Amino acid sequence: MSIKGFVKSDFDTFHIDGLDARMEAIQTRIQPKFKEIGQELVEYLSTQLGNEVYLHIAKHARRTVNPPKDTWLAISHNNRGYKKHPHFQVGLFDDHLFIWMACIYELENKSEIAKAYLANFDQIKQLSGDFVISLDHMKKDSLSIQELEAKHVERFRDVKKAEFLIGKHLSSSNPVVSNGEELVQFIKDTYEQLIPFYRMALQS
Repeated sequence: MSIKGFVKSDFDTFHIDGLDARMEAIQTRIQPKFKEIGQELVEYLSTQLGNEVYLHIAKHARRTVNPPKDTWLAISHNNRGYKKHPHFQVGLFDDHLFIWMACIYELENKSEIAKAYLANFDQIKQLSGDFVISLDHMKKDSLSIQELEAKHVERFRDVKKAEFLIGKHLSSSNPVVSNGEELVQFIKDTYEQLIPFYRMALQS
């Protein structure tokens, strides 16, 4: 069975009005693809990391009024959750797909991770030019790897709500996005370059 990529109607989900209607579209259009792609990525990451990892698909359960502007799958070494741990993500906004190694504000040892990243800042800067950095997973905007400065990592260390995500964006119109096999390979190749920073975060 071939893996399905994401098509225009998947991205258009985020233009549907109303929480219930948008959630239904997320559950029927996007989540089955997340499950399929996520299982491939779990297998890959378990092999690469040498330990079991677990798939989590965002439920958006706390929402009561505002429909989600994005949705994602997350993979972490903890089977009960991912937000308190460094984790991998794949998800969609209405105009792009994102691939992240994510350290978000709920992490318990953020400052130690930030110190490790500052100590290895040159290594982060050596990632290829198509990598991007997000300082807030709830916003679309990102910095190019070229724009990343030590002060951004220092903010992640010092500010409670600050976050640090490294990865790539693919436009919704990029042909890779709609070709499931190519997309999975692209995500694996991206993760391969991010695994050293994931290990660094876990060991901090």
